[in-house]
Amino acid sequence: MKKFSIVYIAMIFIFFSCDKYLDINDNPNGAISPPIAGLLSNVTYNSAINVYRVGYTTSYFVQYNASPNSGGSSDTHQRINTDGIWTNIYNISGDISDLIKFGKEQESNHYVGIGKILMALNMGMVVDLYGDVPYSQAFNFETITPQYDKDVDMYDRIISLLNEGINDLERDNEGVALKSSNDFIHRGNVRAWIKTAYALKARYLNHLSKTDKDDVSAILDAVNQSYASNSDDAQLTTFKTRNPWNQVALNNDNLELDGWLSSNIINAMNGETYGVFDPRLPHITRPLPDGSFVGTPNGAGRKGSGSIQEETYLTQDGYYSSINSPLTIITYSELKFIEAEAYLRAGNDNEAYIAYLEGIRANMEKIGVDDSEINDYVNNPAIAVGQSNITNKLIFKEKYVAMFLNPESWVDVRRNDYNYDGFIIPNGLNSDLGGKFSRRFDYPDTEQQRNSDNLPSLTLLDRIFWDVP
Repeated sequence: MKKFSIVYIAMIFIFFSCDKYLDINDNPNGAISPPIAGLLSNVTYNSAINVYRVGYTTSYFVQYNASPNSGGSSDTHQRINTDGIWTNIYNISGDISDLIKFGKEQESNHYVGIGKILMALNMGMVVDLYGDVPYSQAFNFETITPQYDKDVDMYDRIISLLNEGINDLERDNEGVALKSSNDFIHRGNVRAWIKTAYALKARYLNHLSKTDKDDVSAILDAVNQSYASNSDDAQLTTFKTRNPWNQVALNNDNLELDGWLSSNIINAMNGETYGVFDPRLPHITRPLPDGSFVGTPNGAGRKGSGSIQEETYLTQDGYYSSINSPLTIITYSELKFIEAEAYLRAGNDNEAYIAYLEGIRANMEKIGVDDSEINDYVNNPAIAVGQSNITNKLIFKEKYVAMFLNPESWVDVRRNDYNYDGFIIPNGLNSDLGGKFSRRFDYPDTEQQRNSDNLPSLTLLDRIFWDVP
């Protein structure tokens, strides 16, 4: 099976589909009828895990998490090696490329459609992190030093993949039928996958909000054909051992300090920054012994020695970090905030305001906030500002909370130019940034070593094409 050759060649399979995937016939050169059901298991599971892998690092950039030790490299926007993120995205994308190829050969159109949607997801993540990336030469096994496709061209390809995926899913499936046991995101539900394709299309089109490619009508059309409730969300709920954020919380309980929450997100929710207590906060972490919620300033490190709890962190009973918590990819609440943004740009304040409130309510319902607390929050004058007072800043602020730990937040934070109340430059910021926040990842060491002739020359302050000043 071909792989993206400029990264370490590795086969990553989940725990119960590995043996079936490696089954071959007597032909020593490969499988005549590859078990694409096993491939689907692998790529649905690990595409969701890739969302966590990216989110773990970006959670420091958007100040959801903070290092418990002063001068943490991610906290302070240092140049960090992201080999792991790059390798995992391209390994799974190589498997997705095989799924698409074998699905076409076997006339299994539904597998092809899902493959294209997952390729769009993974390529969307890598472009939003790095900008220009290999794609057109990345999976054909013709070169070990593929050229880099321009980020703006990649976005055209991402939208095309989603459109093609929708068309493939709407076609008859002559080959292998989808099985719920091999699809860890939507359990073989074709209509659910079509909705997710439209949801991702709305997300990526909305990234273009500050460019001359912005198309509000196309965004709203995609939203209208996507999710209708929280039950439509694309998420992973079955794990080999545990939700990976639960492992972060477990690490901390085992004194491997991890998952400490930034003072920025805590203050945004405990009433200090915005003057209203957010009832989602107790569903994320436990209060301190005195009942308060206190975060850790990014770059500063924790206050005490740890013998007495003085700051909050992810806990094993939190909504996002319990052992079986869903690992979300894209959600109904995110779509409502996208809708709110788009309507506001279109000058329809009334629909923007309705979507904004629904995004808040949907997220609160999803994580289990009581109805009375939801009503109190959405009716608070700081939140219920009325349609004439709805602003982009309010929409971004509420979306920031609703998207907790999702890497999509770093896209929003950059599109909003880090313009959130309480968002401050971390202590010990990378001096190369001149007092500014970073705008992208640096390319991983493996690329700098193996594909240097094609590697774009960029700094952490160079912007992805959609990140318009």
